[in-house]
Amino acid sequence: MTTGETARPTAAGEEPPTAGLRELLPLLRPHRRALAAAAVLSLVSAAAALAQPALVARVIRAVGSGEAVLPGVLALVVVLVLASVLGAGQQFLLQRTAEGVVLSTRRLLTDRLLRLPVAEYDRRRTGDLMSRVGSDTTLLRATVTSGVVELAGSVVVGVGALIAMAVVDVWLLLVTVLAVSVGVTVAVLASRRVRELSRQAQEQVGEMSSAVERALSAVRTIRASGATEREVAAVGTSAERAYGAGVQVARLQALVSPAAGIAVQGAFLAVLGLGGYRVATGSIAVADLVAFILYLFLLIRPLGEVISSYTQLQTGLGALARVQEVLALDPEHDDVPERPGRSPVVLRVPSAADPVPLLELDGVGFGYPDGTPVLSGVSFAVPAGSRVALVGPSGAGKSTVLALVEGFYPLSAGAVRWAGTDTRELPRAALRARMGYVEQEAPVLAGTVRQNLQLATPDATDEQLWAALADVGLTGVVERSPLGLDVPVGDDGVLLSGGERQRLAIARSLLSRPALLLLDEPTASLDARNEGLLRDTLAAAAADRALLVVAHRLSTVLDSDRIVVLDAGRVVASGTHHELVDTSPLYRELATAQLLV
Repeated sequence: MTTGETARPTAAGEEPPTAGLRELLPLLRPHRRALAAAAVLSLVSAAAALAQPALVARVIRAVGSGEAVLPGVLALVVVLVLASVLGAGQQFLLQRTAEGVVLSTRRLLTDRLLRLPVAEYDRRRTGDLMSRVGSDTTLLRATVTSGVVELAGSVVVGVGALIAMAVVDVWLLLVTVLAVSVGVTVAVLASRRVRELSRQAQEQVGEMSSAVERALSAVRTIRASGATEREVAAVGTSAERAYGAGVQVARLQALVSPAAGIAVQGAFLAVLGLGGYRVATGSIAVADLVAFILYLFLLIRPLGEVISSYTQLQTGLGALARVQEVLALDPEHDDVPERPGRSPVVLRVPSAADPVPLLELDGVGFGYPDGTPVLSGVSFAVPAGSRVALVGPSGAGKSTVLALVEGFYPLSAGAVRWAGTDTRELPRAALRARMGYVEQEAPVLAGTVRQNLQLATPDATDEQLWAALADVGLTGVVERSPLGLDVPVGDDGVLLSGGERQRLAIARSLLSRPALLLLDEPTASLDARNEGLLRDTLAAAAADRALLVVAHRLSTVLDSDRIVVLDAGRVVASGTHHELVDTSPLYRELATAQLLV
């Protein structure tokens, strides 16, 4: 589809699927060994932490009873060092695993993005898709490091501390639980909203990325139109929305810390007051109170970590929902549906003498999901070795025909046949390998001339590359640089002229020696001299392949074997140039306007 043809309306944004731990687990599964090792280290580290208050109490009792203190002190030192070493090992494993999860998710997401049906790219903004690969996957890192294993380790420490506190003194434990429960309840209620707000914030980041991508891709047009300030303001507005969404998340997260802090301080003061009273009455010993307070500190740290980890987990799951939205989309499938008793389909190329045409459109219809019709009942054939042209006014559906031949969109009616076989029964990749397609905009990839030429034929030799450039009169562009074939073309081919980009795209298609060459406005950006050169090239190319050419410049296709005239998505005439001048009012009008009659 091109800007010169009927544009597809953008579909309304759909609510993305929610993501939970069930969606996160498949991403973690390839790293289960590292996560298991980190979990083991976390549990051993938790056990070491829980042993410390008991060892401190033992040292205090030893001091009070006059027993040897050194064994208890040494045991305490060993436990402290062990806990530190294990904690460092656990952090390394978690960080490395988190990076691995981000890497595998980005690979998976990129693979899906590059395999989506073309219609999906019409519905979605490039910048938003890019943000899902970048910022959304980055948020998964914290989900792994703070939201999974550490959460489990913190729970173990917290539960162990509660059990130890119950053993020391049940009444002090009850006071602690009452004080802490208030803060935990507030924190959990606040964190539950973080996932949705985080997803909304990431959507705003995606909108901002789309605005930046839009501005940068048309920066010359914007500069020439004096629209720089307006575009800066537009991007700034998107950035402000992203800022506002981020502030909402920050505001909600900020409620968690004070609630937890007040609960902790209240528990500490209550334990000191009630514990001092119980020591004074002889209900518990000083060593037990010290141990209880140490266990309380042990409970406070994992409690804060649990709340923080839960918040991080919700943030990561909000981003994961946006990743899952793309992963849930069906990719473009290349498999041919199997049917019992059917022989394997062979993709053949008929000869020029074969009565079966190389390509045939039979009653083809196409419309957008919203009901907008584009093509209706389009039928024509392209015999092997022939040149067929599609002409007509803008919006007639010419470029749409090429997109349907390539299989970019599903047909609404009719069939497209290759050598007599419905293309829906053929492997799409193998079919496209037999066709060369040059779009109207002639996209050139950032990189070098060599890299662009070898896109479809990575094994092409330098001699073949030079020959392809000579066929389209582009050797001068390469020869004027000492880098030769490795001369850079710039982002989107910006270092080449429009005509040079067009010819480079055609050379790339000719290099793969397709049986059918699809050209959408091949001379749109060429001057008269290079148009004549390209006509000679196409005439030579047609000697051993078929051509289907979309053209506004009728001079390019005057000598075509057949010219098909489209208007409002229908075939209104077909024939040679001289036949159409006599029989088709629309064609005669187009030819007269271009001084060809």
